[in-house]
Amino acid sequence: MLSSIFLQSGGGGAFVLFFLIFLVTIGMVVWTYSDARKNSSHPAFLWAVVVFLAPLLGIVLYVLLGRNA
Repeated sequence: MLSSIFLQSGGGGAFVLFFLIFLVTIGMVVWTYSDARKNSSHPAFLWAVVVFLAPLLGIVLYVLLGRNA
């Protein structure tokens, strides 16, 4: 019964999915910024912007190129 109400809610499921993806993206940006402040010689703000604009590619580029560890 609850699942049929959820499916008929007019797109609420899509909103929840979008919200979760947004939270994961913001989490990746925050982690990248805090990690880049400690482990990178490049500006942390720029790495955070890269991860915000292209989340998956940005995080891979940061781990491969941005960290001095």
